[in-house]
Amino acid sequence: MKLKKFLIILFVSNFFNTFVYSIEPDIFVQSTVNRASQILSENISKEEKINKLKEIAKTTVDIKGVGFYSLGSFRKNLNDSQIKIYLNLFENYFLKSFSSRLSEYTNPKIDVLGKEILNSNYTIVKSILIATPERPEVKIDWRIYTKKPDNPLIRDLIIEGLSLARTQKEEFGSILNSNDNDINVLFKTLENFSKD
Repeated sequence: MKLKKFLIILFVSNFFNTFVYSIEPDIFVQSTVNRASQILSENISKEEKINKLKEIAKTTVDIKGVGFYSLGSFRKNLNDSQIKIYLNLFENYFLKSFSSRLSEYTNPKIDVLGKEILNSNYTIVKSILIATPERPEVKIDWRIYTKKPDNPLIRDLIIEGLSLARTQKEEFGSILNSNDNDINVLFKTLENFSKD
């Protein structure tokens, strides 16, 4: 009887862990953009908005994954120490770039339209940035990493068909190719951007 009771408890526990804590990618995206929109509509300084947006990014974006993707095949040439330096510099670069761009918007409204499950690891969430008198409607697709259903993360934004992660990868590749693949030049570029 004890074994039967234990198995029932185990089954119920696994059932709730699977279904209660799983977050659908489209709901995750809508929740994330709603939080950002609320911050942008607050009557606070731009610096305060940027700091709050950075906190959202830290929990919703796979910054490490985006960083490795942006480095491409050059990652294979780095030792552990260089990878550690790069990831630290990239996080500072990404957070500043992300929050600074977003802070320019005043109360952006994004509506999630649907999702397309690519495989067990990735789902594309389709959305639009609602048009205003100052700007046209913008189509935004979110590439969501769903390997851990209870912790989906943003891996890329595709704005009107243009992948931001791919653009960044090409930019980093150009910097390295133009400087004999010297990773220190990229490090310096990222560091200087974060200081400005």
